Amino acid sequence: MMKKCILFLLVFILGTISLIAQNKFDYSFQNPSLSIPARVNDLVSKLTLEEKVNQMLNSTPAIPRLGIPAYDWWNECLHGVARTKYHTTSYPQAIGMAATFDVDAMKKMGGFTSDEGRAIHNESLRKKDYSRYTGLTYWTPNINIFRDPRWGRGQETYGEDPFLTSMIGTAFVEGLQGDNPKYLKAAACAKHYAIHSGPESTRHIFDVNVSNHDLWNTYLPAFRQLVVNAKVAGVMCAYNAYAGQPCCGNDKLMVDILRNKWNFKGYVTSDCGAIDDFYETHKMFPDAESSATDAVLHGTDVECGNRTYKTLINAVKDGKITEKQIDVSLKRLFTIRLRLGMFDPASMVKYAQIPISNLESQPHKDLALKMAKESIVLLRNVPMPGQKNNLLPLNKNIRRIAVLGPNADNANTQLGNYNGQPSVVTTVLEGIKSKLKNADIFYSKSTDFVSTEPQDFSKLIDSIKDADVIIYVGGISPRLEGEEMKVSKPGFSGGDRTSIDLPAVQTEFLKALKATGKPIVFVMMTGSALAIPWEEENIPAIVNAWYGGEAAGSAVADVLFGDYSPSGRLPVTFYKSDSDLPPFDDYSMQNRTYRYFKGVPLYPFGFGLSYTNFKYSNLELSKTKIKKNESINAEVTVTNGGKMKADEVVQLYLTHLENGKDIPLYSLKGFKRISLAPGASEKVNFKITPAMMELVNADGKSVLNSGKIKISISGSLPSERSEELGAAKPVEALIKIQ
Repeated sequence: MMKKCILFLLVFILGTISLIAQNKFDYSFQNPSLSIPARVNDLVSKLTLEEKVNQMLNSTPAIPRLGIPAYDWWNECLHGVARTKYHTTSYPQAIGMAATFDVDAMKKMGGFTSDEGRAIHNESLRKKDYSRYTGLTYWTPNINIFRDPRWGRGQETYGEDPFLTSMIGTAFVEGLQGDNPKYLKAAACAKHYAIHSGPESTRHIFDVNVSNHDLWNTYLPAFRQLVVNAKVAGVMCAYNAYAGQPCCGNDKLMVDILRNKWNFKGYVTSDCGAIDDFYETHKMFPDAESSATDAVLHGTDVECGNRTYKTLINAVKDGKITEKQIDVSLKRLFTIRLRLGMFDPASMVKYAQIPISNLESQPHKDLALKMAKESIVLLRNVPMPGQKNNLLPLNKNIRRIAVLGPNADNANTQLGNYNGQPSVVTTVLEGIKSKLKNADIFYSKSTDFVSTEPQDFSKLIDSIKDADVIIYVGGISPRLEGEEMKVSKPGFSGGDRTSIDLPAVQTEFLKALKATGKPIVFVMMTGSALAIPWEEENIPAIVNAWYGGEAAGSAVADVLFGDYSPSGRLPVTFYKSDSDLPPFDDYSMQNRTYRYFKGVPLYPFGFGLSYTNFKYSNLELSKTKIKKNESINAEVTVTNGGKMKADEVVQLYLTHLENGKDIPLYSLKGFKRISLAPGASEKVNFKITPAMMELVNADGKSVLNSGKIKISISGSLPSERSEELGAAKPVEALIKIQ
């Protein structure tokens, strides 16, 4: 038997070698039996200087003499494949996906997204379409820390916490890139490296100076996680400067940390036009030639743009850079393309078989709905005066409903930014109509998002006098907040927000609705934290639905009418007012985010209510006194004490009980999403490692100090404010590091 197996294996190997030998490769780089480094070296050796430089632009021309097709590096898939001519599945905006605290769903979403991306790429190759947004190099995810709610692009991030960002980002990258040992399904790209989170109006000139502590404790952990552990294929360097050098030409960020300390072997692309900024806005260099040289020598391999890197031809001739130094970038770029299987027969690459029919497949649409539901955060739910039960969930037997507001029937808002275009987008109005087919539903847009004119709501109020319940769907819009936008309205400027308040016209309208005495549900759509102190005091039910993607309307309807218990948790702090915020352009983390904010938030990080109630009990530690090299196990019992099946997000926080200016008040170090039937309990375990207990000192070094650490486990940030709002009481214990 053994001899037969060996003989069969030998015949198979010889047959494979024979098949490869029969293929007539014009060049060695086309031979898939060779190693990727050998193929890359062969390919690059055959390029002229002009060809090399043109391959370093995001839109690369074909090289017909070598059989190399054109390729555009620029593609997007922030929450589903974006900007393509095909219909694709649209998941909740990134900030909404972070609110799910669901790494399993996030990894699956990344996999489904690259399935659709491969399908589009395969179809495009068949049609010889090499245009932008057909490639496999996606400039996603955005893992900048959402340090200030006024930043318009914060909606693209996974929130304010480095650990949550790291875990959600890792899941997405692993799903998108796939698990094939030879081929990438798609190539993810961590952006914007680094210390980049507004203002949009000054991003091309801003020079950030932060302490080493903040750099390593807040701004770099997610990038390190994706580069070192998730093996992300690409990194995008940011527009701004850091410590006197543009990020794309920064000694510390690009060379010392990214390439040397983290040993990053992938490719780096500039943000679009960022190399132009070297000499045009940062004024660091006299001309394009010296700027391009500096960026390449710092390891920026692709210029998103089409002019500055073209001067590299003259830079070589002028002796500013050598062709061999340019080859370093070329080898990184073609390594990525070979890892994507772009020069191999389609029959050898299983991902090359994915058909166009994969787009918007039922499992993808089902996941979009699941994640939309999981992202919804119930912020407030109290009874109407004289009633015993909380207002939500609403009774499906309600006959007359008024659905009002600028986001009630607004598919555009739901899709966020950096989005694709699904075949079908279900708005909240449509979701409610589908849920309650026999109800009398009155709809009106009612208000604009923002208005400076006095409003007379009396006629509208009169038209809803018979309504049993009012559902107002407001908030803001990705047409008001986003990337470097030409928007100037009260509270909004250039893509950012000048105030975190809910626009005044909406609060005034809600006041008019409250005066009717009718039950009101405020469904809020937003990509960032809104200050709604009046609403928190006066509106009985408030639901935050973010920009929920194609299925947001169905998800909201499921939550409002009790077919799903809300389980989203806030990935950002909701502050009470603008006065809680430091200056927008101050990048110090002092008094920012839940880890350092010393005030009382409107809604804390990690907060979210449910239609049931959860109880935490029996926190057991494997040890209470440990040495610096020891891990401990923490186990807690979580019980669903209500009458409805529901999900809970169990959150682990550590607090170092020692004095120090830069010690966080709390640090999220673990979370697990569980589902419990009514009356059921589950034991949830966390392993707390020495690395989780480290602090970052003033020099930016991670150290593990002796002393006491408080362990808190709960369904929200463990604070008095969380409990006041209805969150479960945390269980806590102390450990001592000897």
